[in-house]
Order: sequence, then structure tokens, then C-alpha cells
Amino acid sequence: MRFRIVGQIADTETIAAGSGIREIARLRKFYGPGRWRKLKGLARIVLADGTECEAEVHWYEASGIGRKEFKIKRILE
Repeated sequence: MRFRIVGQIADTETIAAGSGIREIARLRKFYGPGRWRKLKGLARIVLADGTECEAEVHWYEASGIGRKEFKIKRILE
């Protein structure tokens, strides 16, 4: 699903880090080595059809590489 994050992500929380991430081998292969973490937070998003809503989003992040692979986990509004 295509979407765009509007504003900042709030209530950021780390779900897993390092070897606790199931996809760690794939992340290192695609984006390079780093201190990978899986995070979640609340964000205001705009869906492809123009609908704006609040959602819980998950993503992977490593310092020096940045945030990658955002995913909507649930729509709150």
C-alpha cells in the first residue's frame, strides 16, 4: 500500500535490535552493515486515494543508513 507520512512520528518505540530482527540478513545485504533496529510509532499518513488518517507504522533504521521500509500495521481513525 502506497502512503506518505505527514509531519513527525510520535511515541517511537524500539521493537527489536540486532540479531532479534528476523530480516537482519536481508537488511544487511540490501542496505549494508549497521546497527539495525526495528521501530514503531504513531504517524499521520495520507493514503494513495487521498484519505488522511492516524496509523501505527513500523520501519527499520540504522545510523548512517537511515529509515527504510515503512509499513502500516493498523489504522487508528
